[in-house]
Amino acid sequence: MGELDGKVAVVTGSASYIGTAIAARLVANGAQVVLADVDADNGRPAAAELGDAARFVETDLSDDKALDVLVETARREFGGIDILVNAAAVFLDDRLATSREDWHAAFDLNVISFAVLMGKVVPSMIERDGGSIINIASISGKQSQPGRVVYPVTKAAVLGLTRNAGQLLAGDGIRVNAVSPGWTWSRSLANRYGSRERGDELAAEFQPLGRLADPEEIADAVVFLAGDRSSFMTGADLAVDGGYAALGPEALGRAFERIPTID
Repeated sequence: MGELDGKVAVVTGSASYIGTAIAARLVANGAQVVLADVDADNGRPAAAELGDAARFVETDLSDDKALDVLVETARREFGGIDILVNAAAVFLDDRLATSREDWHAAFDLNVISFAVLMGKVVPSMIERDGGSIINIASISGKQSQPGRVVYPVTKAAVLGLTRNAGQLLAGDGIRVNAVSPGWTWSRSLANRYGSRERGDELAAEFQPLGRLADPEEIADAVVFLAGDRSSFMTGADLAVDGGYAALGPEALGRAFERIPTID
């Protein structure tokens, strides 16, 4: 028996490494899953690999009608929705030179689509006596990061949305929590650094566990928040960051290695 047997989940951003891993872990634990992403080239094969327990819906999350189709697909194919995982993200960030158009686009996908889709799945969750919503936030939402402004601000907003929706929906038996990944192996990092080894070398500078997270490690946290083991958690943020958030300004001490004291 899987801990999510009989549950139905919707996962956005499912064409990403993290989104695909989340969908796979949910299915492995007994859930039926509707995968949603605008990237059908990667999303459709990911769903196909999961067999009859999964469906893929090509979805522009900024389009309310497309969200209605997504929700209706989950209801028609699997009978309702118990779990929503908001995992989509866009990286539009030219710091303070970012155009107003790109600011709006980033907030529309990274924050507003989360909130609108949450509102659309709530009636189904109430019909099924409750549910669990998991928003994928980021360490970026709690720390200043060199070279970034827009993305961290949107992720800070996701954390605020999680806290407020958690208290708003508690009376309906719907829990809302966030997962904040650290630097995690992704298609973007693969394109930028070429190999997992180079990515791990980068992450070792600021994650004490000395490497990037595997997408499956983020997915395991999502499964925990989706199931009964987290039944008394709502409005919380679960860090899966290899110790990133635990570091102070002295980081891992490498500055002292580069600039030693004078004996």
